[in-house]
Amino acid sequence: MANFLVSGRMKVKSLKTSFKENFEVTLRVYNGKRFADDDATLASIRKDDGKAKGDLKVSGNMQIGTFEKKFMEVFGISIQVADKKDEKLLEDSITLSAASKL
Repeated sequence: MANFLVSGRMKVKSLKTSFKENFEVTLRVYNGKRFADDDATLASIRKDDGKAKGDLKVSGNMQIGTFEKKFMEVFGISIQVADKKDEKLLEDSITLSAASKL
């Protein structure tokens, strides 16, 4: 089962690449209503003025909806998980590991 750690110092591109390598699906990262710049750090696009609430450990047994909610809680950034080809969003009730098998 894939696991990795997300920190505020990560660049958007690194996060999306690690996510794709670990779960074989696409991660969409937003800066407001637009897609975030790949060269931006997570800390630089955070919505609130405060600091992140630590790092986030992402594991394959986490449901997509839980992952998206936790990401917002920890980093203040909206994300969505899409299929391998980035054509459609995946349902919140499936796990990240199960998503890789779709």
